[in-house]
Amino acid sequence: MKVMRSLELKLPPPLVAVVVALLIYAGDWLSPDSLRVRLEPLWALLPLGLSLLLALMAVGHFFKAGTTVHPHCPEKSSCLVVHGIYRYSRNPMYLSLLLILVAWSLHLGWLLAPLGWVLFVLWITRFQIRPEERMLERLFGEEYRAYCRQVRRWL
Repeated sequence: MKVMRSLELKLPPPLVAVVVALLIYAGDWLSPDSLRVRLEPLWALLPLGLSLLLALMAVGHFFKAGTTVHPHCPEKSSCLVVHGIYRYSRNPMYLSLLLILVAWSLHLGWLLAPLGWVLFVLWITRFQIRPEERMLERLFGEEYRAYCRQVRRWL
């Protein structure tokens, strides 16, 4: 268990997304044509646009509240942001990264790409979100626990 703890809050979430995107690309490149579906490139624009919108709103709320957006320092959080997009998702920045992976996958058309999405969600939940949640619970106590009861982790 010590090894697992040592991975917590170590890799920046955008780096994890890039690694998963590269894995999806490698899978697409190595796969036979029978595992690919070519879609119109416009299909990738919808999740990409939604991703950018989510990211801008999420980061904007953090800056407006004057708290940190740094994913490795949740202990520096100065306040709990629970308004705006945070009424629907506790982690819209990570959801934004997932949507970028969805857009990339739609662009490539590799049928097994959703495995990469699952890998991303599992990694970020285990090594980023859960450690952040422990820290936020220590910092904000019952206020944070009540927020968690009202708003889902991802969507």
